[in-house]
Amino acid sequence: MRAQPLALVTLAAALVGGLSAAPPAWADTPGPVVSASGRSGSVDGFLTAGDSVHYSSTPPPTISAHGWWLDKNSGGHKAKVTVELQVQDRGGHWRTVARGSKVIKQGGGSSRRANARKTCVGDARTKWRSRVDVDIIGVADSPNKLTTPAKSFSCGA
Repeated sequence: MRAQPLALVTLAAALVGGLSAAPPAWADTPGPVVSASGRSGSVDGFLTAGDSVHYSSTPPPTISAHGWWLDKNSGGHKAKVTVELQVQDRGGHWRTVARGSKVIKQGGGSSRRANARKTCVGDARTKWRSRVDVDIIGVADSPNKLTTPAKSFSCGA
């Protein structure tokens, strides 16, 4: 459904603007996960954002996650946004199975987000999560990464 990602970006934008908002009642997944990051330089603190790990809408069966950043005071700054898809092994450790990155302006939406995808290998029940790292180009920032909540899917890595 096309309206849901737009609603998620709208919710995240409201959070950056200092408003308090809840996901719309019709949303079947929680809103984006956001994390505030402070840094020094010409751009004030920013929010790292990512959606929940999910099945991709395009075949073959694939797990996907997106990441972006938000800052109402960013001007024309760009950032390298990296998304890591991770699976949990039998020992409870997380390992990265796919990575994607993109240099983007803040905002989210289909053209301003990075994506990581992994085609399913079988249908073993597997726990997935994503980690999003935002590095503002030319500005020192925190090494912190956003980790989205784990979700289980019948999709092996």
